[in-house]
Amino acid sequence: MKTKVFKSVLIVSFMILLVSCSESKKEPVWHEIYTKQGLEVVKADSANIKILLRYSTADNFLGKDVYGNLEDAYLQPEALSKLYKASELLSKSHPELKLLIWDAARPRRIQQVLWDKADIPLPERSQYVANPESGSIHNYGCAIDLTLADSAGNPLDMGTDYDDFSETAHIDNEEELVSKGVLTDLQVQNRAILRSVMTKAGFIPIRSEWWHFDAFSREETKARFKIVE
Repeated sequence: MKTKVFKSVLIVSFMILLVSCSESKKEPVWHEIYTKQGLEVVKADSANIKILLRYSTADNFLGKDVYGNLEDAYLQPEALSKLYKASELLSKSHPELKLLIWDAARPRRIQQVLWDKADIPLPERSQYVANPESGSIHNYGCAIDLTLADSAGNPLDMGTDYDDFSETAHIDNEEELVSKGVLTDLQVQNRAILRSVMTKAGFIPIRSEWWHFDAFSREETKARFKIVE
């Protein structure tokens, strides 16, 4: 009898352990995380926008999926309005093209992973990956990484891939890079189309990443919004 009771206790304990482990491995409920702070999901199909979150795949500089089941892009409502405006401008000037989103709102917990794993010397790291202590504008839902795609959804040639940590991805020396044969005229023209629609819609580019745009300055972002943890 004692043996049966002991076995039953072991079985129940094992089941509790399995449930506990399963719950600890549950993926974040991203929609709740974002919407409780007022962020909204990007409606891709209705806005001539495509979404492929690179950190939800292994096709990124870490070589692994850090978002798990996150497939949607989220932004603060005002940033989202600017994105839709950029899409409208692109549809008018280049109806054969679409916006392709690679990243949008990003919790600080993920920012810490990117910071820790980035194979960039520490003095230069913050030029490409924001220090999670101060937070990235992505962490507030006010920044977006994106490119242009053709009607079939294929990204245009911009001279580098996403998260290229070299001067080739910079936007402040493109003419020089063309003269050196590092970039082509077509690649720079493609970048110019993207920058044109994004800046006209109210976004702010940054010098080191042709794909990154902020909806507001860092000062305004921190003053108006809460960081997503």
